[in-house]
Amino acid sequence: MDTRRIGDVEVSAIGLGGMPMSIEGRPDEARSLATIHAALDAGVTLIDTADAYHLHADEVGHNETLIAKALASHDRGADVLVATKGGHLRPGDGSWTLNGGPDYLKEACEASLRRLGVEAIGLYQFHRPDPRVPYADSVGAIRELLDEGKIRLAGISNANPEQIRLANEILDGRLVAVQNQFSPAFRSSEPELDLCDELGIAFLPWSPLGGIARAGELGSAYAPFARIAEKHGVSPQRVCLAWMLAKSPVVVPIPGASRPETIRDSAAAPELTLSAEEFAELDAA
Repeated sequence: MDTRRIGDVEVSAIGLGGMPMSIEGRPDEARSLATIHAALDAGVTLIDTADAYHLHADEVGHNETLIAKALASHDRGADVLVATKGGHLRPGDGSWTLNGGPDYLKEACEASLRRLGVEAIGLYQFHRPDPRVPYADSVGAIRELLDEGKIRLAGISNANPEQIRLANEILDGRLVAVQNQFSPAFRSSEPELDLCDELGIAFLPWSPLGGIARAGELGSAYAPFARIAEKHGVSPQRVCLAWMLAKSPVVVPIPGASRPETIRDSAAAPELTLSAEEFAELDAA
């Protein structure tokens, strides 16, 4: 597995997004544990989660607890950087709500620490801006957690360029990761990716395979992914991740998975080298 950097930590070029293992349509625990173990066996050393990745109101942190169990039962578990988030809530009716209050974020971090069973969270990210709370106040809470040693690295998610610059300023240049939605179907975060490339901040695309399932449809805008995949004898999903990796050395995709075979395929993406012509065709798709 090729590696990239998040702050001063070297991680696998492909991470694992844990959300599908804990929300609607989630598999049973045995398959989820097998999926996480398959990721570790494939060389994955970055797993992304959040306290809001759960289904019912009384199981906050379901995904964090699941990941902690999987890591504790694998001999490579200690090598993994676990990235979690706070600031989103799920009241149990299928909706997502927000709380960017500083006091809440500190409480959420403490709860995540207990569920993960660690003294300091590897990477803690402010999940999503709360329009009721000044952004500087929310990020200020992340800075306090960083200064107190409750978290090792600080990141933000679902942020625009102005918020990225502000967060980096508030954190005294210690912002190490930005996690935004980015995929063949959702490219509006190109400016954020470019800014992260400029600043040397890791850019973690969430839902990186969004839209790629339509690659095989006749006349699809994503047909180049299917065509290039067939040429290389691999899946369109693998081509998609290879394209992302080729965009910038700061990109670390975190495809979600709930099956061992899915994450095994994703983890092989760094082995696929695209030609300049192939990359250009995909980038223009």
